[in-house]
Amino acid sequence: MKNLLNKSINKSIQGLLIMAITLFFMQCKNGQSSEQAASTPAAPALEIRKSAYGVTPEGEAVDQYTLVNGKGMEITVITFGGIITSWTAPDKTGQYRNVVLGFDNLAGYVAENPFFGAIIGRYGNRIAKGKFTLSGNTYQVETNDGPNHLHGGLKGFHKVVWAADTKQDASSVSLVLTYLSKDGAGGYPGNLSCTVTYKLTTEDALEVTYEATTDKETIVNLTQHSYFNLSGNFNNTILDHELMLAADRYLPVDATLIPTGELTAVAGTPFDFTTAKAIGRDINVADDQLAKGKGFDHCWVLNAPGTLRKVASVAHPASGRQLEILTDEPGMQFYCGNFLDGTLPIPGGGTYGHRTGFCLETQHYPDSPNQPNFPSTTLKPGEKYNSTTIFKFSVAK
Repeated sequence: MKNLLNKSINKSIQGLLIMAITLFFMQCKNGQSSEQAASTPAAPALEIRKSAYGVTPEGEAVDQYTLVNGKGMEITVITFGGIITSWTAPDKTGQYRNVVLGFDNLAGYVAENPFFGAIIGRYGNRIAKGKFTLSGNTYQVETNDGPNHLHGGLKGFHKVVWAADTKQDASSVSLVLTYLSKDGAGGYPGNLSCTVTYKLTTEDALEVTYEATTDKETIVNLTQHSYFNLSGNFNNTILDHELMLAADRYLPVDATLIPTGELTAVAGTPFDFTTAKAIGRDINVADDQLAKGKGFDHCWVLNAPGTLRKVASVAHPASGRQLEILTDEPGMQFYCGNFLDGTLPIPGGGTYGHRTGFCLETQHYPDSPNQPNFPSTTLKPGEKYNSTTIFKFSVAK
């Protein structure tokens, strides 16, 4: 009897020991799981911040929105002109720094300036003598660039206050801007209802979507006019940036920068960027077209029109920053800051000097309403204008 009792007690103790050991290992495992969960990086913290930015001379309130993708990229936009005032991008050390030219207050954008960061419309680029004809009716719009119309006139889309809304999903944040340009505004026909969406993704890409409808036959050519300097130091020129354009032809211009109507091959000319090269390599060679634009200020005829495809890339070797541009537009105006002259202030000190920023403006060709061989920019009632451009940043490996 005594032996049986001892055996029973021993079995009980063994059972208790096994249970204790099992619980111990389970707790260790749970602890490791908790530590692993704690060390697993969280998904990017997408965010949209809103604040007051100022009041226009006409008394309209202007708001500022900052789109944050959680990786370090932040894009700040004001409702005046839909202007991108700041845009951070990473360098090869992982540092995010602003890479677009702009001002630090509303007054700078209200005053005359070179369209820094703005939505351009109703018509981006130039219209000869500010005249065009639709269905037998001739229209005269403002001439604000010598004898020609430029970028929508004196109060184009860059000088109006847009209504704003925001959207967010698991991988992006969006600012949706809307504006109604009334019939006769700036001389243009038709009530034009416009929507421009800035969509920042967790992949360091900004998707810009343009939409418009009209109640009367009109013309539309919208674009975005940010000036980039991938060095992040606006005292530097952009001549060391290496540019590639997927374009075998470009549009020569006359003395007033209106296209002649020719589509000229870039091969054997300073305008050949089919293979990446430094912007400054050929900019000062003796060339009639470069003399007319005081450098590059021309529209390139992009290959494979009508499809959303990669059309340009820019690399800044020193910082490692790279920018790719995709669009469904047929043209790209490349402008390298030829008219920046040191008179405009850089936030924090200094001034924007000659060729310290470049623009890559996806669009239809300049003066298309007067050039029957160019792709049409006419929009009729019942039709919808729709265009997309994507700006994607990365770092050289």
